[in-house]
Amino acid sequence: MADEEAGGSERMEVSTELPQTPQRLASWWDQQVDFYTAFLHHLAQLVPEIYFAEMDPDLEKQEESVLMSIFTPLEWYLFGEDPDICLEKLKHSGAFQLCGKVFKSGETTYSCRDCAIDPTCVLCMDCFQNSVHKNHRYKNSRCPLNEEVIAQARKIFPSVIKYIVEMTIWEEEKELPHELQIREKNERYYCVLFNDEHHSYDHVIYSLQRALDCELAEAQLHTTAIDKEGRRAVKAGAYSACQEAKEDIKSHSENVSQHPLHVEVLHSEVMAHQKFALRLGSWMNKIMSYSSDFRQIFCQACLREEPDSENPCLISRLMLWDAKLYKGARKILHELIFSSFFMEMEYKKLFAMEFVKYYKQLQKEYISDDHDRSISVTALSVQMFTVPTLARHLIEEQNVISVITETLLEVLPEYLDRNNKFNFQGYSQDKLGRVYAVICDLKYILISKPTIWTERLRMQFLEGFRSFLKILTCMQGMEEIRRQVGQHIEVDPDWEAAIAIQMQLKNILLMFQEWCACDEELLLVAYKECHKAVMRCSTSFICGSKTVVQLCGHTLETKSYRVSEDLVSIHLPLSRTLAGLHVRLSRLGAVSRLHEFVPLEDFQIEVLVEYPLRCLVLVAQVVAEMWRRNGLSLISQVFYYQDVKCREEMYDKDIIMLQIGASLMDPNKFLLLVLQRYELADAFSKTISTKDQDLIKQYNTLIEEMLQVLIYILGERYVPGVGNVTKEEVTMREIIHLLCIEPMPHSAIAKNLPENENHETGLENVINKVATFKKPGVSGHGVYELKDESLKDFNMYFYHYSKTQHSKAEHMQKKRRKQENKDEALPPPPPPEFCPAFSKVVNLLNCDIMMYILRTIFERALDTDSNLWTEGMLQMAFHILALGLLEEKQQLEKAPEEEVTFDFYHKASRLGSAAMNAQNIQMLLEKLKGIPQLEGQKDMITWILQMFDTVKRLREKSCLIVATTSRLDSIKNDEITHDKEKAERKRKAEAARLHRQKIMAQMSALQKNFIETHKLMYDNTSEMPGKEDSIMEEERYEETLDPLFMDPDLAYGTYTGSCGHVMHAVCWQKYFEAVQLSSQQRIHVDLFDLESGEYLCPLCKSLCNTVIPIIPLQPQKINSENAEALAQLLPLARWIQTVLTRISGYNIRHAKGENPTIPVLFNQGMGDSTFEFHSILNFGVQSSIKYSNSIKEMVILFATTIYRIGLKVPPDETDPRIPMMTWSTCAFTIQAIENLLGDEGKPLFGALQNRQHNGLKALMQFAIAQRVTCPQILIQKHLVRLLSVLLPNLKSEDTPCLLSIDLFHVLVGAVLAFPSLYWDDAVDLQPSSVSSSYNHLYLFHLITMAHMLQILLTIDTGLPLAQVQEDSEEARSASSFFAEISQYTSGFIGCSIPGWYLWVSLKNGITPFLRCAALFFHYLLGVTPPEELLTNSTEGEYSALCSYLSLPTNLFLLFQEYWDTVRPLLQRWCTDPALLNCLKQKSTVVRYPRKRNSLIELPDDYSCLLNQASHFRCPRSADDERKHPVLCLFCGAILCSQNVCCQEIVNGEEVGACIFHALHCGAGVCIFLKIRECRVVLVEGKARGCAYPAPYLDEYGETDPGLKRGNPLHLSRERYRKLHLVWQQHCIIEEIARSQETNQMLFGFNWQLL
Repeated sequence: MADEEAGGSERMEVSTELPQTPQRLASWWDQQVDFYTAFLHHLAQLVPEIYFAEMDPDLEKQEESVLMSIFTPLEWYLFGEDPDICLEKLKHSGAFQLCGKVFKSGETTYSCRDCAIDPTCVLCMDCFQNSVHKNHRYKNSRCPLNEEVIAQARKIFPSVIKYIVEMTIWEEEKELPHELQIREKNERYYCVLFNDEHHSYDHVIYSLQRALDCELAEAQLHTTAIDKEGRRAVKAGAYSACQEAKEDIKSHSENVSQHPLHVEVLHSEVMAHQKFALRLGSWMNKIMSYSSDFRQIFCQACLREEPDSENPCLISRLMLWDAKLYKGARKILHELIFSSFFMEMEYKKLFAMEFVKYYKQLQKEYISDDHDRSISVTALSVQMFTVPTLARHLIEEQNVISVITETLLEVLPEYLDRNNKFNFQGYSQDKLGRVYAVICDLKYILISKPTIWTERLRMQFLEGFRSFLKILTCMQGMEEIRRQVGQHIEVDPDWEAAIAIQMQLKNILLMFQEWCACDEELLLVAYKECHKAVMRCSTSFICGSKTVVQLCGHTLETKSYRVSEDLVSIHLPLSRTLAGLHVRLSRLGAVSRLHEFVPLEDFQIEVLVEYPLRCLVLVAQVVAEMWRRNGLSLISQVFYYQDVKCREEMYDKDIIMLQIGASLMDPNKFLLLVLQRYELADAFSKTISTKDQDLIKQYNTLIEEMLQVLIYILGERYVPGVGNVTKEEVTMREIIHLLCIEPMPHSAIAKNLPENENHETGLENVINKVATFKKPGVSGHGVYELKDESLKDFNMYFYHYSKTQHSKAEHMQKKRRKQENKDEALPPPPPPEFCPAFSKVVNLLNCDIMMYILRTIFERALDTDSNLWTEGMLQMAFHILALGLLEEKQQLEKAPEEEVTFDFYHKASRLGSAAMNAQNIQMLLEKLKGIPQLEGQKDMITWILQMFDTVKRLREKSCLIVATTSRLDSIKNDEITHDKEKAERKRKAEAARLHRQKIMAQMSALQKNFIETHKLMYDNTSEMPGKEDSIMEEERYEETLDPLFMDPDLAYGTYTGSCGHVMHAVCWQKYFEAVQLSSQQRIHVDLFDLESGEYLCPLCKSLCNTVIPIIPLQPQKINSENAEALAQLLPLARWIQTVLTRISGYNIRHAKGENPTIPVLFNQGMGDSTFEFHSILNFGVQSSIKYSNSIKEMVILFATTIYRIGLKVPPDETDPRIPMMTWSTCAFTIQAIENLLGDEGKPLFGALQNRQHNGLKALMQFAIAQRVTCPQILIQKHLVRLLSVLLPNLKSEDTPCLLSIDLFHVLVGAVLAFPSLYWDDAVDLQPSSVSSSYNHLYLFHLITMAHMLQILLTIDTGLPLAQVQEDSEEARSASSFFAEISQYTSGFIGCSIPGWYLWVSLKNGITPFLRCAALFFHYLLGVTPPEELLTNSTEGEYSALCSYLSLPTNLFLLFQEYWDTVRPLLQRWCTDPALLNCLKQKSTVVRYPRKRNSLIELPDDYSCLLNQASHFRCPRSADDERKHPVLCLFCGAILCSQNVCCQEIVNGEEVGACIFHALHCGAGVCIFLKIRECRVVLVEGKARGCAYPAPYLDEYGETDPGLKRGNPLHLSRERYRKLHLVWQQHCIIEEIARSQETNQMLFGFNWQLL
């Protein structure tokens, strides 16, 4: 080999051409001094030639050329031997450390909620399947690369990377770099259009069509490619032509958008090299996947800074150029970073440092860019910032927190007002959306707390925290508002941005507080910094003018400020952060050290409390409707302030700040401040006499709101650090209060709990301690119900209740207590102890002003002239009293009386000083008990008085037990009166119920009478192309389609279903006209298609498209003697000959003088003279029924609708196919109902729904009447064609073979058409009852025998059937009959099948036919079915069917009875060439019983479906980004939904892949499962559809649409069965109509493009 190469190189020196083979080229490169120059020279020659045709490239040829002439030589040069051998070795050497999967947009990822550090820790599908949540690391062995290969890689990689970077960021449009200019320059240019996010698909298509004058298809092709790749050459030619095209495209695009499209003119060689540079990137990706050494060499080359150059290293240059690159280039370069730097931890660290170095610049460029975050280099931050060790390193070395926070301030300067506060009025949603990405990076850095703190980490974190406080300073007090007085605000200000940023920052604020709390010193320093920042923002308050408030001998000097008049802001993140830090200090027990960092004189607690208090007052005033004129924006802000998404860092922290104030201030002064800010000081200090109801209502609401906040300050201790509680106890309390409102599903509870930074609520850990799970039924979802022992923790004034939740919970709990015969008092549960730092808050309860407030409220309630009180206010006052008494009780139980300083009892028992106040609170309560309006509060007052007694006894050291028993005694008397009242109420309710029942019975009787006395009424029905098989043959509804014969697989048919409601014809006509009229005036999406005659039933709102006339059943009277005589007179042979003669007679008449041959069946001595044309009339006739014109009209209307809907053709009353369609829908509907009953294992007659029963009855009688409305000659023609299947002598043209038709359809058609043989020009007759019954009997027997032959010819010999007696009569008959027919079929069927097997197969195969026949004859003739068919007994069903249908139980006896007659028929049937041909092609024959229809089998575990979807590739697009894989539940096909690539054209309209599939798979009706969203979709036609709950449930019995909750999902068989029944019962259209009616939208979903 070496010699050969040496020889080759000698020859090369002579040659000026480059070497031809890869080996020679590799060895030639080896001899060059400078590989880079030689490599570029090689590329300069080949690349422009390979990538010449950019407009219409031959991709396969391009790829082949590149591999041959560039990549294979490179690989030879790298490995020094055949690369295929070398790569194979590497592949098997276990070289992979990580799986290295790069996720595409929309791909399924898994995050283990139990093990993951944070939600960004995800596994790919394959790793998840092969792991126990953590096995995504593979073998960790090193691969054996030899030194020569490593040396070659060090030579090659830098050149390759340099070329990739230089060409990717090349800016010159017309020229190449000097090293690549070795060819003569051609004059070929391209006009290149780039992707942007400003223009829609349609805009770009429009601009291209106008500018290039091209076809729509070409413009669409260009646009799709631009969207996928990011750029596309749309015109080739000379520079001037391309320049002109560029200007044209720009000018046309400016017509439809403010931004013109980005277009450039590039030289063809520049374009070629840029395209190849990306291909080279993909090659590098492949090479690096083989070895860690390759990756390291690549990373080193990328990070090496060029000497004597100002440029940064290559990877930084790429990053900095990222925002200017197009989509396709970005994707490949990001993949390069993934497959190199992110696979090697050391280099990931170095890359992260480069990334942080240029972080500000990268983020600014991303914010001004218009591409999605997913294809921006800034999106890589998640890969680095969430690695805990890397995050620490970046904080220590580069202070990444400061970098991110400074970036935030630098990108938002236009939103800062002159006070240096944010104001987001007129904000750009797109820009702020991009700013959130920077906030997200801050979250990633903080997501896992450090366990070890170094001095440097502490210092740098504090630096970052100070920097973050600057952002909070700009938010503190932002977007201040003033109350509108007089005039309503004209335009609602933008409020969403500020709230959205608050939501984004919520978890970051909590994480900063958690980080600070890791270390006591750090926390104290952070507290000091935060306190300083709050003080800097509060200068206006400190230096403002003062006012003095006095009450009860206490005085407070405070700033004169009124929320209702001055500026106020809801945004106070600094104050709230300080409150959070204070709680964490309390938790660490370090509040005592606070004075070391913040001296007491600087602390100024009044200042800290001021702003949160203003915020709570604002909320109170909004509730009191004082801010009505400020519009909706304020109401929305207040909603979010208290909503679960924001409350942790808004509302909750404001309550905590007030608790801090209450713990550090004098209680009387604190309450004076609260009264002053609520603007209620006057309301309590002097009597306000006013008749203004609005003002009274306002005062009352404000007092209620203030009392509520006081209750929260005193009672809300479920915050670790405020009270002695754990996080679990906090979550448990939240859950208890949610379940006190009502039992809730898991998702509703989770939705109402705050999420942490990992989107976890802590719900699963504690829910089972407080609640029990109740499983769901077939619909609905499972719910949690509160355990009885948890009810004691219910607090009516729980601070996270909204107003409606509060009243609902109160109502539910009182109702429950009433049911348990308990009193209705709902006192507060004993609260947990405050932490030492907050222990002084309780002093609010027994201070003078609190007592004064409570006494004033009680006195006003007793004062008949006063209206400044409400029951709600009293309830709150009682609650505060209860809290005081509970607190004292708890303290007395824990410590000796002399140590308890808290003295609520004595304060409340003390008499007031003034004469008018000479009543203590206990006396006032006794009086309140007597007020009739306060009946509902009586129990609570009793409870409080009992509590006073208990505390008194404790004070007096008396026994606790006595107190509780005395309480019970006093309650007993109340209970006795309660019971009497209850009994009286119950008696009245029962009397009212009986009265209602009586009236309803009268109305019902009147209705029944009305219905029975009106004959002509109409049933609302719905026609739809139903289906019986999940894979439906394509329906071709041409004008020539012949619906007389049905395919035996029942692939499709027309189903008639009825909702069973009845209307007069005239009423229906009026109603339908009214619907048409109202529909024209409607603006929203129509629920139904009026052109197709659709409407909603006025009673049940079912979707209908016609009405079916109700025609009474004609009574049939049969004389048994006549019947027996006729049996003797008319055997089967004679009946057949009579029928044939009649038909021949008609033929003679119609043939006008021609002499046709009369079909003869028998030649045994019977001359033709025996039978003549009128013979058929000898066996009994009667005159035809006459129908009124109105009935005929309705019959024709209904028949035409069946024809129109069934064949999807315009209506035509004269079409000869109308009667065929009538018979077909009768047969198909009966088969569908029988199939459904069989599927559910229900009895044939006993389980029919009322609407099915009424529908079938009406349908059969309509079918009888419909024959009369058609020309009888037409019916006769159809009948002859039907009979020609059974009687081969009737040589009718195009008679199908016996195996290719469904014989039940033939039976229905023949029976309904048979009376037409009695018609004559002269007289209009029909067969008599006796005659009819023989016609029916012989037709039925003939068709049954034909069907038996069908079953036996198509028998499946491989079924595991239960053996019956071998020598039974049936088995013997079966064997002999089968032997007979096997002779006729020339040995096409084997005769070695045992008789018992034949009999069992026949019995199973014919049962569905017999069941259908029983239904048909029952509704045709009204004969009562036997008892066995009304009950669910499968054993007796077969014999009951046989006796009902006049058949022997051994069906082979039929053949014996009619053998002479039937034998020639059998021979003719079996020797039919078409039949023999069918038997040859065994795979296509339909076997009996037909396989029951069912939806596809779904896997139990939903992740299997996700796996399936992840492997799905769109058949029409090479793009990896699969959008919406959708599974058809009829046939199991996976489709690419809502994607342009898979749209089809149907009748000139574009339809999506699902709608197109539904047209073929389900006659336009279909059920799909959107796999990535776990949603079922029902569709019908092109424009209708609806969502339906998926059959997959989580362990809590809930579906998870959108897979948002992420719980494992499993198949619910009951739900899937229900979905199956919706389909089988033909209810899909009804479901869609119902759904559309309940969810009416102005602009609905475009189902056509699904």
